[in-house]
Amino acid sequence: MASCRSRRIKDRSGGPFSRRGEAGAKCADLCRKHGMSESTFYAWKAKYSGMTVSEAKRLKALEDENAKLKRLLAEQMLDMAAMKELLSKKW
Repeated sequence: MASCRSRRIKDRSGGPFSRRGEAGAKCADLCRKHGMSESTFYAWKAKYSGMTVSEAKRLKALEDENAKLKRLLAEQMLDMAAMKELLSKKW
């Protein structure tokens, strides 16, 4: 059985799912066809409805950049804490 991570759908825009859902297809049928839960469908629909594919890609790029910057900040704060601890010790 494949893990959830390996079955993750690559197009995270939710566009095709939302459009088909709006076109009258049943949510349960769409979710079964694409191997995803209904809660995921509705979460994607809430997040990506009304967006074009290019806007969704831009959002994903910004989220990735934000995560990278948060990691860099955390590493910098760790380095600063280590330096303060090292400098506060009496030799």
